[in-house]
Amino acid sequence: MKTLRPSALFLLVFFSLIFTVELPAQADIGRRTTAITYPLNERVDVQFRGTTRFPRMSGRAIIRRTERNGTEVEVLVSKMPRPFELGRGYATYVLWAVSPEGQVDNLGEIKRRGFFEFDSKIDVTTRLQTFALIITAEPHFLVKRPSQEIMLENLNPVARSGRQLTTAASVQYFGNTSDYFKDTRTPEIAEIDYSRTPSTVLQAKQAIALAKFAGAERDAPEQLLEAETLLNNSEEAWRAGRKEDEVDITARRSISAAVAAEQLAYERADARRQRNEQIRADADMQKVEDRLSTAQSEIDELKRQLADETRSKELSQRDVENYIKQIRDLQAENGKLREDLGRVQLEATNAKSRLDAIDQQKREAEEQQQREARLNALQANEATLMQSLRRYGTVSKSERGIILTIPENFWATTRSTDFAPGADTRLTSIGQILNGNPDYRIEIESHTDNQGTPSELESLTERRSRAIAERLSVFGIPNNRMEPRGLGASIPVAPNNTNANRARNRRVHVIMVPVI
Repeated sequence: MKTLRPSALFLLVFFSLIFTVELPAQADIGRRTTAITYPLNERVDVQFRGTTRFPRMSGRAIIRRTERNGTEVEVLVSKMPRPFELGRGYATYVLWAVSPEGQVDNLGEIKRRGFFEFDSKIDVTTRLQTFALIITAEPHFLVKRPSQEIMLENLNPVARSGRQLTTAASVQYFGNTSDYFKDTRTPEIAEIDYSRTPSTVLQAKQAIALAKFAGAERDAPEQLLEAETLLNNSEEAWRAGRKEDEVDITARRSISAAVAAEQLAYERADARRQRNEQIRADADMQKVEDRLSTAQSEIDELKRQLADETRSKELSQRDVENYIKQIRDLQAENGKLREDLGRVQLEATNAKSRLDAIDQQKREAEEQQQREARLNALQANEATLMQSLRRYGTVSKSERGIILTIPENFWATTRSTDFAPGADTRLTSIGQILNGNPDYRIEIESHTDNQGTPSELESLTERRSRAIAERLSVFGIPNNRMEPRGLGASIPVAPNNTNANRARNRRVHVIMVPVI
């Protein structure tokens, strides 16, 4: 199995880490799972759990390390969603082994079974002995680094003998942050395409799109043409009703050719960048040499003029050598005085720089003391502030600041932007509390359930956030201290499958962020 050492841009492995949970998206959010050291010649059962994106998924693995074949891995997964539901660019799933040292091993593709949620199985081997297992959604099966869409991750192991197994510190993975998954050129996979088109054909389209995204149309046209030709052949074979194996083999050859085109495009783009940098460096060097040549010409001209002047003086002042000697002595003394003056000026400049540095350190120390004093004051008043806010909603504390969750009964109806009777009185009290704590910046985030189109829900929550901000500004809170945002139904706190859960999702957060 092919392995690689990933760069620091897409994999960070730590032996102690801080990890944020309960987030609905995984972009730029670290994931973790346990790296397990598998004993020799013993079968180990490992359970998987679905990540926050798809918690309904599950899986298990049976793993056995042998002296001859390496580590044998048998993985069974259940309730795998259709990859295209995750967003633009995803066409299949890949199983990965990740070592604590940062080595990543693409163990193979988890092939789909059917159209809707499916179960599948994969039997593979790896040379690794200590590793974590993750399953990610990918554009094609030959990717060399995992995406951010982590679907399953292994839990702690259970040895069939009952003995305790060695586990390494958690593996933290931040994911491939390529702009490909946000680019408008990334092919969309429609539900009808997914149900009718073979998986390898969809993956070939994504592989070719990745190659074009890397610049293969310019830097690897022959390889890209080969990949596109193979893709066309596989599609024609599929439409003609050829054998599934024949279509699959041709599509996989297309994927391999597209991966080669992508790699070549990156290599040639990097070589072109290096050439351009060398050309710029040569041009800069030529400019320096030209300036040096000009300066040398000016020096030679000055020397020539000085020699002419000296000869003219010698011819005209033969009888005044004593005066010339006196003049030379005075010039020497003047030069010494200039040197002394320059030295004194330099010392004065250095002294001023030291004084400026001392003043700067003093100002920084005073500013630090002021920041610490403000922080201590905020922390001392934090419990009282949170207690005063609890009369108007749920109050919690996070790394962002103090969060007041305003309930749905502040509004006239579930889809209204008008306040309910009595809400003005509560908003008046909230405004007075916020106005009395000027060292906090106020972020107003409005959420709702998913009953409606995304644009309608985003507009509703945006207007609700602005309505609260406008009401709070009446109490003297500057607009530049408040930041209203409407997030629609993009961040639910519960599934939108019951009236009670939808009511939980209809909420407004007033977040007080300390300004230090």
